[in-house]
Amino acid sequence: MNPHLPKTTGRHRRTTRVLAASLALTATTFGATGCDSAAAGTLEGSRLELPVRGGTAVVDTASLAVDARTADGRRLVLSGPAGGGLGKPGPVTRTADGASWSYPAKGLKVTASSERGRLRIKLRADRDGSVSWPVTGTDRAASALQLPRGEGLDVPVRDAFWNASAEKGGLAGSTVDVGEGFSLPLWGYSMGAAGVSYLTPTDIGTSLRFASTGGRLRATAAHAFDAGEGTRDYEVSFALTDGNPVAPAADYRSYLSQRGKLHSLRKKIRQNPATGKLLGAFHAYGWGEARTAAGVDKLKRLGVDRMWLGYDAGPDPMNAAAVRAAKKAGYLVGPYDTFANGQDPKTTDSPTSAWPDRVYPDFCIRKADGTPETGFGNRGCYLSSRAFEKAEPGKHYLADRTRKMVANGADSYFLDVDATGEVFRDHDKGHEMTKAGDREMRLARMRRLSKNLVLGSESAQPWANQVLAYNHGSGTPVADGLWKLQRDKKTWGGWAPGNAPENFFKPVKLPAELATAMYDPKYRVPLYETALHSSLVNTERWELSYEKLPEQKTTRALLAMLYNTPLNYALDGPTLDKKGSELAALQKYFSPLHRAAGTEQLTSFRWLTPDRSVQRTVFGKGALTVTANFGTEAHDGLPGGCVDAKLRTDKQPRRLCPAQLSG
Repeated sequence: MNPHLPKTTGRHRRTTRVLAASLALTATTFGATGCDSAAAGTLEGSRLELPVRGGTAVVDTASLAVDARTADGRRLVLSGPAGGGLGKPGPVTRTADGASWSYPAKGLKVTASSERGRLRIKLRADRDGSVSWPVTGTDRAASALQLPRGEGLDVPVRDAFWNASAEKGGLAGSTVDVGEGFSLPLWGYSMGAAGVSYLTPTDIGTSLRFASTGGRLRATAAHAFDAGEGTRDYEVSFALTDGNPVAPAADYRSYLSQRGKLHSLRKKIRQNPATGKLLGAFHAYGWGEARTAAGVDKLKRLGVDRMWLGYDAGPDPMNAAAVRAAKKAGYLVGPYDTFANGQDPKTTDSPTSAWPDRVYPDFCIRKADGTPETGFGNRGCYLSSRAFEKAEPGKHYLADRTRKMVANGADSYFLDVDATGEVFRDHDKGHEMTKAGDREMRLARMRRLSKNLVLGSESAQPWANQVLAYNHGSGTPVADGLWKLQRDKKTWGGWAPGNAPENFFKPVKLPAELATAMYDPKYRVPLYETALHSSLVNTERWELSYEKLPEQKTTRALLAMLYNTPLNYALDGPTLDKKGSELAALQKYFSPLHRAAGTEQLTSFRWLTPDRSVQRTVFGKGALTVTANFGTEAHDGLPGGCVDAKLRTDKQPRRLCPAQLSG
């Protein structure tokens, strides 16, 4: 029997309460466990036992193997021994909350401690090198692997599709850069009614490699210790969970909150009331008529009460009249911009890549060999965030760019790239920086922008949640096959015509393996929303508009309602005429739900059927309950392809069947 399915027994009622508690973790609840005040464990030979929430962690100081003994007596394998061996360990020294020791042959010093209910293991290297650890998924009870690819995946470890190679859409043999390729620095495993969460705060320099061993998926982390990259420290926190697929993200949310790194959307709205217009809004980039006052009026007449309207930085942006019309309608308006790319101003093919003076090429990020880091689409170069920060007090390049972009009265801003996981080391002697330094510089300039503008960025990493109000991209669990498909301009479409680029408007049929990897609902779980829903508003990638993938429309609409996240569109005049009424109906359904729950935490997620086709979420303390049926058969009166949503004040649920709206 699937341990995540609802049961009618008293045990299930207790499990449900435990799950609700696990998803509502705060610094207070973790601190109340008593683990920090308990004795600092026991040490017998190489066996170090430390208290954790829900049981005891056991670390083998000879190999870094980690087991756990749960409160009800079960034994779990949290990590196998470090890959490749560590050499003979040095003496173990007891500390106030754990122990420390070393591996002289590897130049590693290790500290293990019990902290706020978690096992925290820190490694510090005195030389460059690497370690392959933790080695996860080796417990025979491991049933599913949770991965923060985009919104999130829950992968049964024996699933044939995911045990296949990456070339066939699976995971076996692939490696993911945790800091760049995941939306959150974590992964997890379910082991029946128990589970484990792995958090890697030192995500830069950390990767996760997948292997299919005996038809079961395992995941082994690796960390590169590199003085030049500033990655000589490595940390992993382990937490026992109840096995729910979103429990690792709930653990991470608690981790952020305990450290003051979880910033609320409510506070952002208080600081800038315009941010409140995100609640209930769909997101759209406009072209042609859609970015005019007439286009805005058309949306308003259709009954759309909230929208975020963006436009590219081309020669025909939204003018002041269109912006005034949008504001009058209750919409947000913002340009697309990026500070990341530079080209020769005399030959540039993009206005966002043109900069004054000698920004190009002097601000180009330089590799170790002195060559520039090639920019978008193999054009120009990536520009150094540190170079901009050093120049800004005197030259005001970024402030001048922003002032020009919002001269039409725009009250929002989409800054591409800045919040993504892709960061750079810069070797240029005038503006050297590490990848961590790149993050700090980007965060500094985004913080300035967010003071007066409703700021968004691309595929935002959690370190940017303190400055962003919205995020385009982390809703999409991108598989590698998507990039290959997008490079096929004949199939995907290019950047012409200018008033309706096929890249956004041409409908596309996804290959079967790509559709499975990205949109099969039985694998989808709301990890990102569990961690950050009440902090910022998250959507899919901007080039994946709702109409771009016709065969996934119903699934994507149901996922959006289930996760309480907006749909995103690409709009021009003809699209408004053909699809405007459908957009308006979807937005009318979504708006009151998001207004009520957009600032609430996602507190519960579960499957209601063995095939995972019926799923339910709860936001806040019952502020909103959503049930989506991705199947073809009715379940408890809910037809297949439909969703029911119930606000706390509703006597009856509100129903949406998206396919019935398509014309």
